[in-house]
Formats: sequence, C-alpha cells, structure tokens
Amino acid sequence: MSNQEITLRYGFNPHQKPARAYVETGALPFKVLNGAPGYINLLDALNSWQLVRELKQALDLPAAASFKHVSPAGAAVGVPLNDTLRQIYFVEGLELSLLAAAYARARGADRMSSFGDWVALSDEVDVPTANLIRREVSDGVIAPAYAPDALDILRQKRGGRYTIIEIDPDYEPEEMETRQVFGITLEQRRNDARVSFDMLQNVVTRNQEVPDAAKRDLVVALVALKYTQSNSICLALDGQVIGAGAGQQSRIHCTRLAASKADVWYLRQHPAVLGLKSREGLSRPERDNAIDQYLRDDLTGVAEKIWQEAFAEIPRRLSPQEKREWLDGMDGVSLASDAFFPFRDSIERASQSGVEYVVQPGGALRDDAVIEACDDYGMALAFSGVRLFHH
Repeated sequence: MSNQEITLRYGFNPHQKPARAYVETGALPFKVLNGAPGYINLLDALNSWQLVRELKQALDLPAAASFKHVSPAGAAVGVPLNDTLRQIYFVEGLELSLLAAAYARARGADRMSSFGDWVALSDEVDVPTANLIRREVSDGVIAPAYAPDALDILRQKRGGRYTIIEIDPDYEPEEMETRQVFGITLEQRRNDARVSFDMLQNVVTRNQEVPDAAKRDLVVALVALKYTQSNSICLALDGQVIGAGAGQQSRIHCTRLAASKADVWYLRQHPAVLGLKSREGLSRPERDNAIDQYLRDDLTGVAEKIWQEAFAEIPRRLSPQEKREWLDGMDGVSLASDAFFPFRDSIERASQSGVEYVVQPGGALRDDAVIEACDDYGMALAFSGVRLFHH
C-alpha cells in the first residue's frame, strides 16, 4: 500500500469541500478497491476496524460491526445462529460462515439503525459474508482482505459504486494522536488500553459467579463501548451487542436507550411477531419499520397505518402485559458502562431487561449504593478500573 493521500467526496456535509485523507510521512495503511469514500465513511471505517480487530484479538473469533455516525449499531463475534435468530435476521436457509454469522448478528441487533451502515470485518471476506452484505442497504465495508469471488460480488453493489476498503492488518499508529478543533490542535496518548478478561476479576457483589459465556459478552460490550460516542451503555448476549445507548449526557438516559433497544430485539422473537405475514413485495427495511411501529406503545394514527398496510392480515397487537411477560423471560444479559454509575437508577432499569452481569470502572462516591442495587437484584458486578470515554 503506497498511497500517501486520497481526495474525499466532501467533509461532514456536501458543502464542506475540499476534503482529503493523508499522512505526513510514509503511506496510508489502506487502499480503496472500489467506490469513493467520504469523510464520515472514513471515520466509520477507521473506528469500526479498530473495534473488530480488538474483538478478534480478545476472543479469537471472527468479528463484525455495523457502524452508523461513528458508533456501532451492532457488533458481534462469530457464534452460530439458532433458528429463531436466523428468522429475525432474514438469513434462513443461507450458508453462513462464522464471519457471516458475526455480521448477521451485528446487522440484526438494531436493524433500524443499521440501515445504510458501514461494515467492518476482522477477517478475509468470504462469499457467504459478501452475499449477506449485498442484500442490505449499506455504504461501504472495510476488511483486511477479500476473497476474489467475494470482491466481485461486492463490486456489483450500488451499481458498481459500493465503497470497498482494504486495511493493512499489521498497521499500528503512533502512540500520540492529534486533532484540530476550531483551529486549535489537541494532543493526547492514543487509547491503547486493551480490553481483556483481566478487567472482570474484581467482582464486588455478593454474587461472585460470572460464567464463561457472560465473560465473553462483557468483553464484547466493553470493546464496543471503547469505540462508541460517550456517554454510553452496552447490553450484550450470546456473543453480540443487543442494545447500545450512545452519546447521551445522562447515564440513565444511555441505559434506557440501550435497554429499550434490547427489549425490541427480544420482542422480535415473540411468536406473535415471528408469525407476522408480510404483504407481497414488502422489502426488508419496510418490514423492519413496520415491526418497529407494531411494537411501539405510543402508537399514533400514522404509525398504525404503516404497520397495518405492511402485513397481508392485520395482526392483533401485543398488550403491554403480554410484552412484559415475554420480556420477563430474557435473562443472562451482560451490561457494560464506559464510566461509573452515579446512582442506582441504571441498575434498576437494567434489571427489567434481563441483565445479570455488569462491568463498570467504579470510583463513584455512591459505589456502595450501586453495589447494593446489584445485590438487591442478584447481579454480579465487576469493577474494571478503566474508563472508556470516546469522543
């Protein structure tokens, strides 16, 4: 890879021209194999690549991320899918490698937010994974390599304009990093703290049991948080993010957002939702939108019309009690926070979404109250000792 500079379509917005990506010395650690990236594309690509690379290093499994506006809508490692997840992720009957399973999980966590995503993959892109990406509305992909047939498939996407970036997997940036804000240059040491199982050793609650599956999920959540706009909370289960709350000023708002997304993910597995029959010709994004409207409690007349017109037969809506009864079956969920909890309110909200395992840095004045809340709900809480703010 010998290029030192590339011209970008534009900056954050179309009127912000010219725009470019360059290095002062040496060569860019990536090359564009197809398409023409914009400024935001590269922000998503370079952040999401770090996420999947670190997940692969931490768990030794293929990893994938679905990125939107410099935060993950979903992230996952390659764990095989059961029949229900295959159905709600629209991959029934398809060949799935472990890398493809990781992307199906990352894309399926929050399909509304993943519409028009940027894809990051830790391993060489194979044909099963390329076939999944081809079916979805997406802006581009970054990976360390592409099998020839997979590259041919992706090059046909978006009329041949799909952006495909190949990153040098051995590239490491300098220890110090800079950015300019309003003409002022800021400098800091790069966040090179590695997420690992060591961050889960200091369990401070009465419940000391954290099974291996929960440890894996806590690592998934922590790595996702490291590349999510702060404040942020992440819920994970079965090797994947199931709800992310990003960029909120209040931690309880982050928790409510992440938990509400996890609730929708789990409600999509309800037999009533699985049994919905789409009208002929309904696209997957239209179906996602209709299901989202169907599951809303604050249903408006317009929203009701959307989901009623989407299905061949108008279904009976689930009552709040039926939803609560179904959600009470969600358990074993892991939650990570990028900074300490100042109050117990986030723990109380998390308990309604099946959270049993929690990791946070610790160090708040009210740590005792948070530990007490976890004890009240039988949760295991670990203090990582590491804050993971990202801006």
